[in-house]
Amino acid sequence: IFINNMIPRNKTGTEVSEFLLLGLSEDPELQPLLFGLFLSMYLVSVLGNLLIILAVSSDSHLHTPMYFFLSNLSFVDISFTSTIVPKMLVNIQTQSKSITYGGCLIQVYFFMVFICMDNLLLTTMAYDRYVAICHPLYYRVIMNPRLCGLLILLSLFISIMNALLHSLMLVHLSFCTDSKIPHFFCELAQILELACSDTLINNVLVYLVTSLLGVGPLSGIIFSYTRIISSILRIPSTGGKFKAFSTCGSHLSVVCLFYGTCVGVYLSSASSLSARKRAVASVMYTVVTPMMNPFIYSLRNRDIKGALRKLISGMSSFS
Repeated sequence: IFINNMIPRNKTGTEVSEFLLLGLSEDPELQPLLFGLFLSMYLVSVLGNLLIILAVSSDSHLHTPMYFFLSNLSFVDISFTSTIVPKMLVNIQTQSKSITYGGCLIQVYFFMVFICMDNLLLTTMAYDRYVAICHPLYYRVIMNPRLCGLLILLSLFISIMNALLHSLMLVHLSFCTDSKIPHFFCELAQILELACSDTLINNVLVYLVTSLLGVGPLSGIIFSYTRIISSILRIPSTGGKFKAFSTCGSHLSVVCLFYGTCVGVYLSSASSLSARKRAVASVMYTVVTPMMNPFIYSLRNRDIKGALRKLISGMSSFS
């Protein structure tokens, strides 16, 4: 009822009850290929991240701050892709491009919650690695369960407030008769372009929040790894250096993948690329990155590989 009362009107006074998601391509021959490709990537992403969560929860040796944050990251990645991909698959299968206004608003909200959580969790994990390598003697004292829980709750609170702010600002806009979104999900920037009313405040808010929640956490990650690299270089033995770097190599790979794809999409948006090409570029951070994270952590981490072997062998013997 609340969402129905907020349905905006366009310039003609009629209600804008739905938007049209144009997707990645309107070629009918490509639809089965896109459906199979995205269904496969979605299933791999969900299964991979779910295995990480089960491996961490089932192995007592992995009940440490680093793996606690990793399991939370995996949960957020599952939620992130589940906000976008299922609706896209339904639209392809039913050959329908429509999404209700309420559905679009909900998708924008949860998309912003989970991408912000991803961002803040990666920053938290960088801080965890900084304490572990630069202050190893005080690691258990600093990264205690209380602080770990507070960091997760703080990240969730910031993400919810950020998404709620943008969603409430979006509700007050009116839209033109053209309700076509050249994307495969309801992206905030694309919806603002469809608005007939003044979006100056919305755009200023987007740039301000992006600066605070984008540049701020990234600066924290860069600072952490600057100190980490400095500490590793002071280790006399080569074996010690390798062991220290191996504890943060997986996280650094995920950070590079996440921020690299996000910056790539931002630069493509700032350039003269068409909206359809920007949508294709968005696939990297919305679908590919969450799918790759479990592979990065499982292939580069002996503890995770060992826990996964135990989990799979336990499931096999149980069956």
